[in-house]
Amino acid sequence: MKIAGKPRLSLLRIIEMNIGFFGLQFSFGLQQANMGPIYGFLGAEEKTMPLLWLAGPMTGLLVQPIIGAMSDRTNSRLGRRTPYFLIGAIICSISLFLMPYSSALWMAASLLWILDAGNNITMEPYRAYVADRLVPDQRSTGFLTQSAFTGLAQTLSYLAPTLLTAFVAQDVLDANGIPVIVKIAFIIGAILSISTIVWSVWRVPELPMSDEMKADLDAKPMTIAATASEIVSAIREMPRAMRQLSVAMLCQWYAMFAYWQYITFAVGRSLYDTSDPSSAAFREATLTTQQAGALYNFIAFLGALALIPIVRRLGARLVHAICLTASGGAMLMIPGVETTAALFVLMLGIGIGWAGMMGNTYVMLSDVIPAERNGIYMGIFNMFIVIPMLIQTLTMPLFYEPLLGGDPRNVLVLGGVLMIVGAIATMFVDAGRPVPKVMQPERG
Repeated sequence: MKIAGKPRLSLLRIIEMNIGFFGLQFSFGLQQANMGPIYGFLGAEEKTMPLLWLAGPMTGLLVQPIIGAMSDRTNSRLGRRTPYFLIGAIICSISLFLMPYSSALWMAASLLWILDAGNNITMEPYRAYVADRLVPDQRSTGFLTQSAFTGLAQTLSYLAPTLLTAFVAQDVLDANGIPVIVKIAFIIGAILSISTIVWSVWRVPELPMSDEMKADLDAKPMTIAATASEIVSAIREMPRAMRQLSVAMLCQWYAMFAYWQYITFAVGRSLYDTSDPSSAAFREATLTTQQAGALYNFIAFLGALALIPIVRRLGARLVHAICLTASGGAMLMIPGVETTAALFVLMLGIGIGWAGMMGNTYVMLSDVIPAERNGIYMGIFNMFIVIPMLIQTLTMPLFYEPLLGGDPRNVLVLGGVLMIVGAIATMFVDAGRPVPKVMQPERG
């Protein structure tokens, strides 16, 4: 049986359509785990660290809404979304390959801008592709499978430098001061970025558009003016529940972006009594943080799979509030850890929160946006991610020393408070209730 022209997909097909997300998120994981230390190796100061992460929020803010509107209007031989997957993946692969060869701070920062642009070109159409391809009661499975691949990919990307120490010592450095194990990890990421995207679009191609849809697209010219007008119109007509989600998104993404920037520096102080990025102790802190990051991402991988039946039963809203509370509690406790084991235990909360952030919010969003505008609303929704990141980037240097005492551990405390506020805000969103399954599946 088909629903609105869409065949139900088997779990295997849903997994295959999201394998490309594995490569995309491996790239993001390499950034999260390594850009802070790379900047430190190249001489960056802690208080200015957020400014060097400006690439992510700025490219997301500029690229995703535009790509979303364009992909909604694209009618190519490859499909609506696929051309953007491939272009973005190629840009990502080239940038990942070049990143560890950076000889100066400006070069690493510039490459991060290009890398994030490529990631964002791929990311938004991928979200829309899942919403396009799946019937409503399978969307939670689709988005939580994406969340699972996020956890698995970032587990491996965080863990890659540690695993590579079996072949290359952690203190073997290139001339630019960046460890060779980091260089090899980025090369692996470059290969995965393009190969996994190609696999997904080959195994689960987009559905062909009907003659009516093609005629409708032909009547909508893809000009700069038309694209800008569509973005303005979509923002003006944004569903109420989507607006409500913005508060929770502000809190959770401000907190998570700050966490990624400062966790290595916080662990350096808490467990290794160092704030010197050139020291052997700091390199040890970096590996410990990467191992902790791998653990929370593996928990997110397992947690996302476990959340699929729970979200169906309880709804994404309640489950997401619980996930954010778990993450907030963990962030509040991390500054007080005295052993590596205690740090790893707290990754349970971070992982549950991360699983929710990468899956539940998109389940709620897909409940309330019109199907013909999946692309543009997924792009606009990304603004709810990158604007908090942009705010964090611009505000953190202002109060890092006067209010937080120049101590990265206090950044994590702030993040924990914001996560809990985000959990409260989630409960006021009018979306994310359980979706009943009303038809028997036909596998496709």
